Amino acid sequence: MNGFPTAVLTALGSFFAAMLIAPLVIKLAKGRAEQTVLGYVTQHEGKAGTPTFGGLIFIISSVAAASVAGVFSYELGRMLMLVFVGYGLIGFTDDFIKIKLKRNKGLAAWQKIIFQLGAGFLAAWFSYKSQFVGSSVALNFGLGEWELGVWYIPFAALVFVAMSNAVNLTDGLDGLAGGTGAVYVSFFAVITALAALKAEALGMTTYAKELNSVVYSATALLGGLLAFLWFNSPKASVFMGDTGSLALGAFFAALALFSKNPFISVVIGIMYVLSCISVIIQVASFKLTGKRVLRMSPLHHHLELGGMPESKITARYMIITFVGGLVALAII
Repeated sequence: MNGFPTAVLTALGSFFAAMLIAPLVIKLAKGRAEQTVLGYVTQHEGKAGTPTFGGLIFIISSVAAASVAGVFSYELGRMLMLVFVGYGLIGFTDDFIKIKLKRNKGLAAWQKIIFQLGAGFLAAWFSYKSQFVGSSVALNFGLGEWELGVWYIPFAALVFVAMSNAVNLTDGLDGLAGGTGAVYVSFFAVITALAALKAEALGMTTYAKELNSVVYSATALLGGLLAFLWFNSPKASVFMGDTGSLALGAFFAALALFSKNPFISVVIGIMYVLSCISVIIQVASFKLTGKRVLRMSPLHHHLELGGMPESKITARYMIITFVGGLVALAII
């Protein structure tokens, strides 16, 4: 593996692979695996019947490109892709049940959480035991690291569950999760590449190579997401489904944890955080007062019902994510 050229070639390879895979996935899903829209989301009635399982497009292309780049020869890169695929399988199961039973609900909430927690604890245990991750996290702002000890395991597991659900909640408009995800993964690729350069300068060659495997995994996903957006931008020809959104969320969490920057993920992924907060506020308000604060949650539906076009919401989410990325670069 050879730095920047490999990162670029990996992204390009994943992009072109995904561009070839996408029409096949759409063709296979058409008439067999189509989205059932929630009955109360009346503004999306016209989207009923759109093929789902689109997450397979960037999952397959990313894994293939990462494999060619030699990512699986390294501990961090290998685990990152395993987490990616593992959460993708949880989402695939959820989507399959929805399609099989022709409804919008797949796994029960408690079933999904159990699977997410189980996978999250396994990944957290790996991180805790890894000589390249350990039990400390960066505090940023030049404040050094915070040693969590054994408490790192539940903390990391929580990050996996929170991020996978946050991206899942954000996946509600054409191009929204994919667009913000492309920006998020781009900034984390840069942050991790900078860490790899620093490690190399300090003579920590083995650690630098491990970090580079994370960079190549990230650029592989970036290429796959860009191709997916080609088919998912308004009006979407395919949805990523839980197959894609849960896989993305877990990948984003792993990027943050493996680079020891979990708090930065809140800054770059601010729109994912706001999606979660909007749902929590809406549910809490309704249960406590019987009134809703928002027209509909998550936040993007509130904005949509307020008259903002889907494309503008998506563009603004991406812009805010980009600004969050710039802030993150300033404080790491």
